[in-house]
Formats: sequence, C-alpha cells, structure tokens
Amino acid sequence: MTLRRAGARKGSAADKITPPKTVGSGRRPHRRPALVCRLVSVLVVTGTCTGVGKTIVTAALAAVAAARGASVAVVKPGQTGVGGGEPGDLDEVRRLAGMDDVHEFARFPDPLSPAAAARRAGIPPVRMADVAQGVRDLADVRRLVLVEGAGGLLVRFDEEGSTIADLARWLGAAVVVVARPGLGTLNHTALTLEAMAHRGVQLAGVVIGEWPDDPDLAMRSNIRDLETIAARPLSGALPAGAGALDPVEFLLAAHRGLAPSFGGGFDAAAFRDRFGLDKENT
Repeated sequence: MTLRRAGARKGSAADKITPPKTVGSGRRPHRRPALVCRLVSVLVVTGTCTGVGKTIVTAALAAVAAARGASVAVVKPGQTGVGGGEPGDLDEVRRLAGMDDVHEFARFPDPLSPAAAARRAGIPPVRMADVAQGVRDLADVRRLVLVEGAGGLLVRFDEEGSTIADLARWLGAAVVVVARPGLGTLNHTALTLEAMAHRGVQLAGVVIGEWPDDPDLAMRSNIRDLETIAARPLSGALPAGAGALDPVEFLLAAHRGLAPSFGGGFDAAAFRDRFGLDKENT
C-alpha cells in the first residue's frame, strides 16, 4: 500500500502569529510536562474515544507550527466512513490549517474500525509497517509530521492487531491525547494514559478537543482531575465550534488553545482559575 498525497490549498493565516520557539517532549510519561522540541519531528494525535476533536486538534497543531515557519506534513493512516470521492479528515485539516502537505494511506466506506472496515470491504487493511516507513520518509524532509489516528489508542488497523500505540512506539513519537471535557472523560483518559505507560509510549500532553462557552459542573470539575490523571497541566483546550472558523480565525483560536510547548499561548493556570471549581471550595 502506498502513501497518497491529497490535493492542495494554501492559506494566508500563517503571518498573523509568531509563537514561542520552544516545543518538546519529556522522557518520562506522567511525570513532568512534555516539551515537544524542534528535534522531535513526529507527533501522534489520538483520542480517548471517537468524536472527541482529534481532527481539529491536529489542524490546530499544524496551523501553529506552520505559522512559525515550520514545514509540516499531516498523515492519516486510515480514514473510515468516507467514500472515495468524499471529503475526509485531511480535507478539514487542509482547509483549517491552510496547508496542502497532507497524506493518507487508505480509506474505507463503512464507519467502523480500520480493520473491520477493510474486512467488510474485502480489501487489504492498512499495513502499519508501511505507515511507519512513510512517516519516517516524510520526517526526513519535514520539521514536523503529525499523524492522526482513528478512534482511540487501541483501535485495530489490521488483523494482527496493530494500533496507533504500536505506530507511536515504533516511531519513538510522543502522543497528544485529545479528551472530551464532560462526564465519563476521566475514566477514558486514565485508561488511555495507563495503556500508553504500559507500552512505553510518551505523553506529549492532554488537550480538550471541544470546550464549550458555558461548561457544566462536571466539565469544570474535570479540569483539575484531568491534570491529576496526567500528572501535568492541561496542554490546551480548543473552543467548541472551532471547525466552523475560517483559517485566519482558526489560527488565532489554535494559538489561544494550545500550550507553549506546542507553540501556542494557552495558560493552563489561568484556564483553571477561570473555569475550575477550586476557588469555590476555598
């Protein structure tokens, strides 16, 4: 299976923001904040489950990195639930981030796991070994390669059981975990981080994929608990509805919603003070 490059579209938002130059990744998961430094050329984006905002976070990471002049490629190993001529996740990334360096390995029409979708379609599944080599080839000539998974960390891509966690481990890449803000997210996030730690996969940070204007009690309470689970401050929170913004507005939202470790201006302490419950309990 060969790497396919999707069509091109260039945007003009990149000159609006000049984020800080430090980006990096810590050596020990769940111990200290990751620093996704310039030497780390691959980041994997996964979610605690499906529909949590992985594509929006991937686009935000790409937009902010491109705004500071970095060469960025985005890879989708397997797109499901989308037919051959329909727009997919990479089209959304291309539109929001104003970039054309996007690549996918395979797509399947049924909205299932990549392994199940390939089996139902009667076509070969995504070979994660091929994906790993394709990402390495891109990383040789790019400052940053972002790899967006499908569903959650342990979703199967083939009949051998290969997952996005395996891909991250083979590549030595840190993982950005995208979480929901609401009820149930603590268990899903804890399970994801535990599975990563068990496999020796580094955590780059936890980002809330869709933070609403009027968060409920559970969401506000979860801020502190998500940080406790991750043993570090939140690495960002993207506003709900960010996917409907134009590229210039999206870049501004991305910069506000991502931590300095990713080149943004998100202040986890200020976010906690504004929305969290700590002050109410003192």
